[in-house]
Amino acid sequence: MEGDTFSGLGNGSQIDGKVVQTFQKSFVQVQNILDHNRLLINEINQNHESKIPDNLNRNVGLIRELNNNIRRVVDLYADLSSDFTKSMDVSSEGDSSGVMKSDAKAAGHKRIRPA
Repeated sequence: MEGDTFSGLGNGSQIDGKVVQTFQKSFVQVQNILDHNRLLINEINQNHESKIPDNLNRNVGLIRELNNNIRRVVDLYADLSSDFTKSMDVSSEGDSSGVMKSDAKAAGHKRIRPA
């Protein structure tokens, strides 16, 4: 796949194979986190239904882990979006119009991270 180009965007743009690999790696990371979240949610539900004090206390940590995982997914998607925008900017630099597209931050796209 390395060195290959992907042109399935409908506008004739091509994406380098390395970019596609990066996207795939990020999507795999996201899927792994989401799969783990499913397990966490199941355990949280079981603990809640049991009403056993120790299990309910354990839920505090599990919910924190779940929230952190959700933040990681949001960050990964934000990075993917930024990377995709950059790859489209790079692929359109050869555009005959001679107009360079601005980067995502200059266009007013900001990532907001919770404190």
